[in-house]
Order: sequence, then structure tokens, then C-alpha cells
Amino acid sequence: MSPASHPASNEGLQDLFNEQRKLMDYFFDNLEYEPLANFCKEIMACKGVVFFSGVGKSGFIAQKISMTLVSTGTKAVFLNPTDALHGDIGIVSENDLLVLFTKSGSTSELLTLIPYARAKGAKLIGVSSVKGSKLDVACDMHVHLPLERELCPFDLAPVTSTAIQMLFGDTVAIALMKERNLTQEEYAKNHPAGRIGKRLLLKVSDVMNAKDLPFVKKDVKVIDSLVELSSKGAGCVLVVGENNVLEGTFTDGDLRRALQSKGSSVLEQPLEMVATKTPRTINEDAMAVEAMKSMEEPTKVTFLPVVNDSKQVTGIITLHGLVTAGL
Repeated sequence: MSPASHPASNEGLQDLFNEQRKLMDYFFDNLEYEPLANFCKEIMACKGVVFFSGVGKSGFIAQKISMTLVSTGTKAVFLNPTDALHGDIGIVSENDLLVLFTKSGSTSELLTLIPYARAKGAKLIGVSSVKGSKLDVACDMHVHLPLERELCPFDLAPVTSTAIQMLFGDTVAIALMKERNLTQEEYAKNHPAGRIGKRLLLKVSDVMNAKDLPFVKKDVKVIDSLVELSSKGAGCVLVVGENNVLEGTFTDGDLRRALQSKGSSVLEQPLEMVATKTPRTINEDAMAVEAMKSMEEPTKVTFLPVVNDSKQVTGIITLHGLVTAGL
């Protein structure tokens, strides 16, 4: 049977993706950039909020675009057209923009909303795939998204038009992001719970353990340090001197290696004889992501003593703690 008889086969899927690519090429080949530039200028000049609205699939796309704009530095909100006609339009003011998304340009809910939004003083921008549509005529500005047809065999299911809308919105969001010179740090502040935000915002002091630290003095015998080594769950003890100044570390790995090389007699030796005298450390003011990098190079370790500028131990940071924090 031909590939067309099996659209979900390798060959059939390849044909569909190639057809969708041709439909997207039509969009790119016929896209007019001056209206796009004017659209960006209107958003940049907006003194209030940029509201996005749409119905059905276009509504979901409008909502997604508004969220992307918010995360990249633009004040944007999705306005459900039905709810707007039942009171929510009260949030719209004369300083705002209202961007209406629809494939056909004739969505009744949006056309009904237009005169009431205009009465509030908002500027109206239509985004559709039909030039000269009712939406085009009714709005102050129109952005045309060229559409040859839908990939759907009936030319009904909005699968190409929604891809075009998403592409349009996300590309505009990046254009505005660059125009505003949004920094990586500013972007991270908009994503504090995300991995990117955590990597750029969290400091060592935010994720370290500063309580019940496994402190041991250097003259303590190895055998007497074992309770501290095993009970604190850090996999190490921190060998400290006066005022908790770090003088070394001793890990369960150090213990195994010492027993293998020196036998059980090592248990009676003071820690200073077997401890690592110059362990890797991290300052409490360093970024948490720096701690993770330090744990990986030059050889992997699972913890770092945290010290202040006076080399006093203020905490301990573990690989497990960093992973738990989402880094």
C-alpha cells in the first residue's frame, strides 16, 4: 500500500511533516515585516498593560503568548472575551493595548468585545490570517499572518494556523526582550522557581547546612571521631581549630583508605595525621552553581566546607543538597 494509505507510518509521517513545512514556508515567504515592527513599537510604547484575547485554540495561543511576554519583561495579561463582557473589561484602561487573536478575523465574541474595549479607551490590534476581515476593519491596527491552508485534510482543524500564531508570538517576545536589553539576571528574577533562576540567584548561604555541623578538633583520635562521622549524615567531619577555623576534613573514604594502608592502628592516631589538610572550600557569598562546578573538578567530591573571609566554617554544602534545591 502507498504511504498515503498509512499516514502514521515512517513514510506517511515524513510526507505530512514535509507538507507542513511547505505550508510554513508559505507563511515566511508572504509575511510582511512592517506591520510586525509597528506591532512591536506599540507594545514598547504601551504605558499600561498589553491584554491578549482569543477564543478556542487561538485563545490558548494568546494566553501562552501573554505568559511568554510576562516572563521576558513585558506587562501582559490574558483577557477571556466572555468574562470581559461580564465585568472583567473593567480592568482595561485608556493606557492599555488589547490584542485580539483569531484565524478568520470574524470570531463573534471578539467582534462583540471591540466596541466596549474601545469605549474604555484601549488601543485595539487584530491578529488574523484574513486581510480585510471584520476584525481588520474594526481594529486600529492589523497584523496579517499569511496562511495557505491547514494541514488538516479538510482544511478545518487549526493545526497550521496555530503553529503560525505561536511562532509569531514567541518571535515577537524575543524581539521585545532584546529591545529592552533584558539581562540574564533580570530573566532569572522572573523565574525564581525554575532551574535557570536558581542557578543565577541562589547563593551558597541559601542552600548550605549551617546547623549541627560535624566539627572535630584535630587532636581527637580517629576512633573517637567515628560517631560524629556517621551520625551527621555528611559523609565527613570538619577538622577545626580555634574559632572554628578550618584545618582539614576527614571522610568515610579517607577512613577506608587509612585502614587499608595502615591497618587498625590508625584508629588510635589523631585526626591531624590522616585528615586532608587543604580541602576544597567555598565562600558563603559564592553562587550555589559555583559550588556545584567546584565539586565536579578537578576530581569529584560530594561536599564542600563553607567558610567566610576569615576561613571560619559557617556551614557545609553537599551535592545532595544542591540537587534537592533544583540546581
